[in-house]
Order: sequence, then C-alpha cells, then structure tokens
Amino acid sequence: MQNFELTSSMLTMGGAFYPTGYVFAMFARQEDAQQVVALLANDNPEKPTLLLSPQSVLDNLPHTIAAADTPLPSVGAEATSVREYVELAHQGHCALMVYASKAKESEAVMDAIRSVPFSCAKKYRTLVIEDLS
Repeated sequence: MQNFELTSSMLTMGGAFYPTGYVFAMFARQEDAQQVVALLANDNPEKPTLLLSPQSVLDNLPHTIAAADTPLPSVGAEATSVREYVELAHQGHCALMVYASKAKESEAVMDAIRSVPFSCAKKYRTLVIEDLS
C-alpha cells in the first residue's frame, strides 16, 4: 500500500478526477481500510493500492471539481463524486484506491470492502462511474 499522490493519469484531459480502472472506497476508520488492504492480493506493483488520509482527500481532490464543472456544471458524476468524497473527508473518513480494471477483480475488491463498514465505493470505468455501494 502506498500513500496517495495525484497524477495526470488520474485526471481527465480537462483536469477532473477520474482514475479509470480504479475502485475508490471510503471508510470512517483507517483500521477498516487497512483490514481491506490485508485481504487484497497485490498482484499489480505498477498500480499499487493507494491510501488517502482525510487530509489527503481535502488537499488533492477539491480543485478537480472546478475542472469537472468548466465551462458548465458537470452533467456527469465526476464533480458529484468528488463532492461526496470531500464531505466524507471533512467528517474524518479515509479512502482507498484499488486498481481493478476487470469485473472479476472489482468483485474481489468489493468482497474485501464489504467485510468492513464503508461509506461509499465507486468504480471508475471508461465513461461510467459505477456506484458499488
């Protein structure tokens, strides 16, 4: 597990947060996020599981809302999702980003996530943000 660093590969061409191929999940307790990590196989060292502290969410993601809303408010879920993440981070929730580009991988990740209480979980697919809650 690595700490989060926002990279251009996690953004749309316009700068909106959109980490294609990842499941993004939030947890009220960091211990629950760490328990999920312990249950997951780390089969892809090039795309490691990333832990985001509440402060990391607040420091890195809010500015991507403006990119999703430019030139007009987003009709997609990019800005809405980030607003949800920011609201939860203000309440002290942390997040995990787990690369799971295939449906079978996503199912395994969600099995691990569902083993603990979680606040939200979304899968970023090409052109679709799927709510996994």
